[in-house]
Amino acid sequence: MNPPLLSRTEGAVARLRLNRPDLHNAFDAGLIAALTEALEGLGRDPSVRVVVLEAEGASFSAGADLNWMRGMAAAGEAENREDSLALARLMRTLDELPRPTVARVHGAAFGGGVGLVACCDIAIGARGAKFGLTESKLGLLPAVISPYVVEAIGARQARRWFATAEIFDADQAARMGLLHEVVAPDALDTAIDRQVELLLKAGPIASASAKALVRQVASHADRDRHDADNAALIARLRVSPEGQEGLSAFLDKRRPQWA
Repeated sequence: MNPPLLSRTEGAVARLRLNRPDLHNAFDAGLIAALTEALEGLGRDPSVRVVVLEAEGASFSAGADLNWMRGMAAAGEAENREDSLALARLMRTLDELPRPTVARVHGAAFGGGVGLVACCDIAIGARGAKFGLTESKLGLLPAVISPYVVEAIGARQARRWFATAEIFDADQAARMGLLHEVVAPDALDTAIDRQVELLLKAGPIASASAKALVRQVASHADRDRHDADNAALIARLRVSPEGQEGLSAFLDKRRPQWA
C-alpha cells in the first residue's frame, strides 16, 4: 500500500507531496495525520528553510474522501468533533509553521484542498486549475478551514462562494487573493523554483518570522502597543547575528552568508 504522503528534502528545501492520486488526493484520517506529523517535524528541523506543498497525479486535492465522509456520517457528534479537530490541527500547523511555505497547485482543489492553499504563505497555480468550496451542496459548510479562506479571499467573497458552492478557475482565485500567481502548466515548476530561490536569498530568521509579524499587525487593536512591539522587533533583528550579517553584506556589496 502506498503511503498517503511523500516527503523529500533537498538541501534546505523540503517537499511534501500528497500521494493518493487514484482518489485525487482526497482527505481521510490517514492523510491528515501524516501531513500534520510531517509538518510538525519540519517545523522543528533547523536545517529546513522552505517547505513546498505539492500533489501527485491529476489533482492537488479534491477535498474529503467519500468513504471517510460515509464513516463520519454514520458516527456520532462526539466522534465527528474529534475528527474535525484533527483537521483543524492540520490547518493551524500549516498556517503557523515557522518556515515559509509554497503551494504548487494544479488540477482540482476543492474543500479542504482550498484550505491547504489558503494556509500556505505563497500559492502558485497552473492555468486550468479549478477550485471550489463545495460543502453547501451536501448541506455542510467549510467551517474548519473558514478562518484561513476568509483571511485569503476576504469576507465578501467568502459569503458568495461558501453559499453557492460554485466552481471557479485559477484566474478568479488570483483575483480574490487565494493564488498569488497563475502560470501555464509547463511553467509551474519554474515559477515554484523562483519563489524558493527568492526565499533562500532572504535572511532565514526574517523570512521564517514574516507570517508571525503579519498576523500580529493584522490583529493589533492598540496602536501604541503596536508601535512599541514593532520597534522592539526591528531592534532585536538589527542587533541579531542575522541582522548584523545582512547589513554588513549590504554595506560591503557582497552576498550574505546564507544566500
